Amino acid sequence: MKALIVVAAAALAFPVYAQQKSDTKTDTTLPNAQERQHNRDTVANEADKAKDKLPNEQERAHNREAVTSTTAGAALTTKVKTALANDAGMKTMTNIDVDSKDGVVTLKGKVDSADLKKKAGDIAKKVSGVKSVKNELKVEKKS
Repeated sequence: MKALIVVAAAALAFPVYAQQKSDTKTDTTLPNAQERQHNRDTVANEADKAKDKLPNEQERAHNREAVTSTTAGAALTTKVKTALANDAGMKTMTNIDVDSKDGVVTLKGKVDSADLKKKAGDIAKKVSGVKSVKNELKVEKKS
């Protein structure tokens, strides 16, 4: 019985509660001219802030040079590694590390003889684009 009374009271109170809720709805009018101008100014300020974060012409040129230099270095390294791999005496030398920057090639690693060290340097010097070779190969005879 008590449950029935509670349900009935809730059913009677709901329409009153719903009416109060509909009276408190927010007004959905469009912004006036002053608010629109404020919004435009805010957007313009944010756009200016974003422009300040973008690289300028000098920074973009520097970035292009850095990418070009890195790409050229990688291409030169690949050319030297390919030349070493294509040489019959050097095919088995897989432990030679090749690095390059600005046309300067550095060879690191271990080889079995001084002749192989010299041969690796000579092969690297013959590759187009190589300005100089730093031959840092170490001679270690296999035991």
